[in-house]
Amino acid sequence: MDWMEMEDVSFLMQVQMMSAVSGDPLLRRVKQEAEPPQQYSPPEPQPPLTPQLHQRPLQMMQPSELDIEPKEEVKYCVSPGDGTIGGNTSPEQQHCSSTTAAAASGARDDDAPRRLCLVCGDVASGFHYGVASCEACKAFFKRTIQGNIEYTCPASNECEINKRRRKACQACRFRKCLRTGMLREGVRLDRVRGGRQKYRRAPDQPPPTPRPMLDDIKVLEALASYEPDMLTCAAPPAGVNDPTAKTLALLADLYDRELVGVIGWAKQIPGFTDLQLNDQMRLLQSTWAEMLSLMLAYRSMQSGSALRLRFATDLTLDEKQAKELGAQDIFTQVVGVAKRLESAAAMREECYLLKALVLANSEARIDEHAALRRFRDAILAALNDAVSVLRYIIYN
Repeated sequence: MDWMEMEDVSFLMQVQMMSAVSGDPLLRRVKQEAEPPQQYSPPEPQPPLTPQLHQRPLQMMQPSELDIEPKEEVKYCVSPGDGTIGGNTSPEQQHCSSTTAAAASGARDDDAPRRLCLVCGDVASGFHYGVASCEACKAFFKRTIQGNIEYTCPASNECEINKRRRKACQACRFRKCLRTGMLREGVRLDRVRGGRQKYRRAPDQPPPTPRPMLDDIKVLEALASYEPDMLTCAAPPAGVNDPTAKTLALLADLYDRELVGVIGWAKQIPGFTDLQLNDQMRLLQSTWAEMLSLMLAYRSMQSGSALRLRFATDLTLDEKQAKELGAQDIFTQVVGVAKRLESAAAMREECYLLKALVLANSEARIDEHAALRRFRDAILAALNDAVSVLRYIIYN
């Protein structure tokens, strides 16, 4: 053994000792370094893979084999209001009302039961002012309310209203509209003829009218000028010694003179003499007691804590005296009116206008309703102006 073999043996022994200490990986590494490297040979080329998709011929299905359910053709249109898209709706139906849309539905509505107009019995077009009614009765009711029209029945207010005779009597037709339940409040008074109104620019508002003065109210000026003064009792009739009878005689004389004064006062009210003479007499006959009681309550407002009715400058009655005269009911009613006037702080001018309003608000049957309406409206306008002036002075 030469010295080179001895070196190889010693080298292997050292390697084995190191492998025992550090493990097998080092030994494998030494063997790999000692063994000659293997020659690299390129891999043999493989034939290209063919996709399985093309290996099977594609089978096309015939249209006759397809089970396709027919779908409803959907039409879309854009609503002009908010730009939303609606389906199966023509542009004409987008702009039409509910009545037109219902008519366009065709045969679907023919099977539905038709509702009848509760006023005339015609076919109802819908619910108008709270009642199922036709277009004719709807327009008639609206026209009557907006125009504030009053009708008079030529017969006995019991005319038959149906489709054929609904134009025969407007008074009975309007009365039947109200009886079936049509609401006056449902009619908008700010609408004009022509249906729905487009938004328009509001015109320039006129300057506010100046507040009226009391001297400008002609009705109030006439009432204040011709209001009768408080009377004084005349001498008691001769031969009457009973106190109760004497008081009743004094009251009767006072009422006679006051009634004459009321007749002269009423003739000075603007518009009263425009009425027929018979209408003037009917108004006075039906309201003279109320007018005198109102002024009696006004005069008794400031008579102290215990109210006393002040009939004249020298004649007042308390509750006990009124009970002795048998006028307890009259005393109670007049005192109630006086207390209400006190709570409202009623002024003299307001009481004058209220007295005139009592005359104009009579329930008597008169001949000229239009003249009476003008007379009453003039008094109401004067009362409104007077209250606005007087209350503005008080609270400002």
